[in-house]
Amino acid sequence: MRFHVFTLFPAMFAGPLGDGIIARAIRNGLIEVGLYDIREFAHDRHSTVDDYPYSGGPGMVMKPEPLFEAVETVRGRENVSEAAPVVLLTPQGRPFTQRVAEEFAGYGELSLVCGRYEGFDERIRQRLATDEISIGDYVLAGGELAAMVVIEAVSRLAPGVVGSPDSVANDSFSTGLLQHPLYTRPARFRDMEVPAALLSGDHGAVARWQRRESLRRTLERRPDLLERLEPDELSDDDLRFLDELSRGA
Repeated sequence: MRFHVFTLFPAMFAGPLGDGIIARAIRNGLIEVGLYDIREFAHDRHSTVDDYPYSGGPGMVMKPEPLFEAVETVRGRENVSEAAPVVLLTPQGRPFTQRVAEEFAGYGELSLVCGRYEGFDERIRQRLATDEISIGDYVLAGGELAAMVVIEAVSRLAPGVVGSPDSVANDSFSTGLLQHPLYTRPARFRDMEVPAALLSGDHGAVARWQRRESLRRTLERRPDLLERLEPDELSDDDLRFLDELSRGA
């Protein structure tokens, strides 16, 4: 998996890319992250990347010339696939979800453009970007932290990055539901015990407990996720259990 990140602050990525599973994946050649300073593609003596908005108003706007040149130059130099998305990180984008992470992972390559100031010149949206992503309904100083979130979420889906493929398959949102509660040793801690089903050695009982607790947690915390599921994603047993929970049975 290859990421191409266009930013005014490439040094911000040193920590997140230098530790944990992302750093290990880079060392092992499982993912590549290229960082490109947008200022290097501005040709005036001040390396100007922003300007005042037409019609006035507060703040500055990111200019189209340096960004177009940055993305187009890197595309040619790095042999970036024409099909690879060019993604603006912006509060105006579509919400970033696990499904979107899976979608991006399918491309094998991704260009991420980090916004700053008041936003992008609209022509960047119209002719350069192929997608826009928001990591939440709030505003940050720039798109760098959002790019780091996207890189980590997508990288986890690349083969070999996470030790066990089952870990990814059972993550919250991967199944459309929140993950069930997790326990480890000791079996009893203070006055709290691990549920008996998990100690039974009965794989069927364990799977049923996990499924039901996942449904319970999703209903309690994120009922909106249940509404998004396709009809065939819930079994008759799931529906009966949810009905019991809703009725307080």
